[in-house]
Amino acid sequence: MSGAATAPLIALRGIRKRYGGQDGAPAVEVLRGVSLEIGAGEFVAIVGASGSGKSTLMHLLGCLDRPSGGSYHFAGQDVATLDADALAWLRREAFGFVFQGYHLIATESARENVEVPALYAGMPAAARQARAEALLRRLGLGERLDNRPSQLSGGQQQRVSIARALMNGGRIILADEPTGALDSASGAEVMALLGELADAGHTIILITHDRKVAAQARRVIEIRDGAIVGDSGAAGGAAAAALAPLDLAGAARDSGAALGAELRDAARAAWRVMWINRFRTGLTLLGIVIGVASVIVMLAIGLGTRQQVVAQLGAFGSNLLYMSSVGESSRMPGRSITLADLDALAQLPGIAHVLPNVTGNKVVRHGKLDVQTYVRGTGAALPQIQTWPLAHGGFFSERDEREMATVAVLGWRLARKLMPDIANPVGQHILIENVPFQVIGVMSEKGALTGDKDEDDLLLLPFSTAGVRVFGQREPTYTVLAVDDVARIGAAERAVDALMFERHRLRDYRISNAAASIAAQAKTQDTMTVMLSLIAAVSLVVGGIGVMNVMLMTVRERTREIGIRMATGARRRDILRQFLTEAVLVSVVGGVAGIGVGVAFGALLLLWQVPVIFSLSAIGGAFGCAVATGLLFGFMPARKAAALDPVVALAGH
Repeated sequence: MSGAATAPLIALRGIRKRYGGQDGAPAVEVLRGVSLEIGAGEFVAIVGASGSGKSTLMHLLGCLDRPSGGSYHFAGQDVATLDADALAWLRREAFGFVFQGYHLIATESARENVEVPALYAGMPAAARQARAEALLRRLGLGERLDNRPSQLSGGQQQRVSIARALMNGGRIILADEPTGALDSASGAEVMALLGELADAGHTIILITHDRKVAAQARRVIEIRDGAIVGDSGAAGGAAAAALAPLDLAGAARDSGAALGAELRDAARAAWRVMWINRFRTGLTLLGIVIGVASVIVMLAIGLGTRQQVVAQLGAFGSNLLYMSSVGESSRMPGRSITLADLDALAQLPGIAHVLPNVTGNKVVRHGKLDVQTYVRGTGAALPQIQTWPLAHGGFFSERDEREMATVAVLGWRLARKLMPDIANPVGQHILIENVPFQVIGVMSEKGALTGDKDEDDLLLLPFSTAGVRVFGQREPTYTVLAVDDVARIGAAERAVDALMFERHRLRDYRISNAAASIAAQAKTQDTMTVMLSLIAAVSLVVGGIGVMNVMLMTVRERTREIGIRMATGARRRDILRQFLTEAVLVSVVGGVAGIGVGVAFGALLLLWQVPVIFSLSAIGGAFGCAVATGLLFGFMPARKAAALDPVVALAGH
């Protein structure tokens, strides 16, 4: 566009900047209607006393801050129309900052400090390093490439900052009091360098309070009390010598640094920070190490114990035998398991209890509610044999059995269905086949023991009552036999089979042990393992809180570094990635250490003959949880860092 081609490089119109004004505090106006034009290739000094607004003006010129009023056009483009990413691109491609306090990243070497703008511009690592080294050698720092700022003099640090300003071309050098912290010799060297850059076509904007320093520029603008009070020359005098103009359309095409390259650099920087603060990092890692190691060890013990329990139960069975009739109806003469059979079985050595059961589906009524449910007539010893306590009331007794008492015990869920509004159903009456039964107890919640029915929907009656009054049969549908020594379950089963065959002379019955209870035991063990692992995982959460705490401290300690990165072109997502990478790296290191500790402790348990089985999925899951913890708890500090205002961050410590 022709208008853009003839427009000055920088054009300010009525720029105002106010601070405060919130929460009833009076607003302070720092800039008061500043209008200014600067052409490409000029060497301009903005001079003024402290508090005159010259640094604020520099921040606005460098797109580190936004004005409260007025307009700022850069190469004809209204800067107010640019979003945060476009402003970051403009700072990276157009501006190079040289600060009085140098503003170098303390943990990076001279070469790495110079590389920062090119990193965010997406320059390949090899080209980046070569250019940074060339700039530093050109400025007389060829022997100081790997020195950190603390190992450099003030003049050397300032030359590093000038090299950084030139890394992406440095079309416009914004120098804020570049000689203020230097001795006279070093200050003269810096001014000579700025003069050479001006001769080479760079636009130099020098901010200073020293009139002698300002006099070395080719145009001097004086600012006082937030307004320009003097200007020694017009814009555009050196435009012919300026560098090639910047294509502002590049902001829309900018993709910044490649994700992999940026993450590698972020990980390198994070590792260096961790190593420098290794004591604090170690304390932060402790929670994650304990959490990961605990999860691995608890799961390993759980798996080992489960295998041991299953192996034992598989070898010895449970302490229950189940016996039922087969073939014709159990009520046919000579073809049934009779009560006389059960009396004989009760005399066998090793049989602790014989529990007859008669079962079937019946409709149970309470008030206006009808529920079809599974009814089981059984003996008084059921709660002891099946380790099934009551939630309310009591269980029927042997006397109830002998007298065929019309009493009933409800399963936990059946009680809720029949009497949803009654908290304790004990004492209520129900009807089965028009026979009233008094509720004397409610079983505790148990769930499904097998796949075909839910034990909590059960109605329990005395065996004799259910057989005579409900089902019309005296013989049991099936029988549960409890063996007093689980180690002799096989012998007890053979003895039962021999006695029954002797009495019946054919096998019209089926005997089985409680194989399902093996699975139930294993499931219980699995549940305990999961519970223990969840308790161990709490340590991961504690470790994650530690990560968040240390990252919040890191953001506070490195606020100025964040400002430096933003001034050199880092976008908000670049800062977010930087600190998220650090949080994840802490968690990864903690996860790896936790795996090592967990495996080592498990090996010790094996030496102590504790059953332990390591699971790769458990180890991988624990490590994955550690990494996820870093992401989760590192996100808030990282987002806080990314949301910092560049000017506020640069003023931080």
